[in-house]
Amino acid sequence: MSKVKVARKSTRIDMTAMSDVTVLLLTFFMLTSTFVKKEPVQVTTPGSVSEIKIPETNVLSILIDPKGKVFMSMDKQADMVNTLDSVGSHYGVTFTEQEKKKFKIAQTFGIPIKSMKAFLALKGEEQDKVLGNYGIPTDSLDNQFKVWIQKAKAVNPAFRIAIKADQKTPYKVIKNVMNSLLDLRENRYNLITSLKNETANKK
Repeated sequence: MSKVKVARKSTRIDMTAMSDVTVLLLTFFMLTSTFVKKEPVQVTTPGSVSEIKIPETNVLSILIDPKGKVFMSMDKQADMVNTLDSVGSHYGVTFTEQEKKKFKIAQTFGIPIKSMKAFLALKGEEQDKVLGNYGIPTDSLDNQFKVWIQKAKAVNPAFRIAIKADQKTPYKVIKNVMNSLLDLRENRYNLITSLKNETANKK
């Protein structure tokens, strides 16, 4: 009795559909993702169980490092330039169009206003190296931080203030920042924290 021959079938798999799906997913994630802003200092935020999300637009961020240096950022370039103009006018400092162009693409700033022109004259890599050594003055004799907040809110009243501080930042520094906001009647702001496991916190 002769054996039945089984017809050989091709093992080739058409991957065209899989490739299309991969490209579509990649495009989706590229268009919907938001880039994390480059920060001049490393900050480890304290943990909490709050899950309230910070708005994605009209955000005025305040960054406080472990040594108490204060930095700021805004999510719109036009607001950055208009605020710089307003603060510069307050202190009698005029900025050129080239300096404004360099300032508006900065992701985070924290330079005393009198040193701002010299800072903007530096190249991008040099700015990144020296920015962490400065910080916006917050002392009672020269509270430039309060002026920046006041002028920024005048430029964009819809700004939501978000404070991101390191868990090792001295309390007196945080209190000084909050007192400055209180002086400006800015009583509503968000504190950025890391999400902590509630069950682990109870142990």
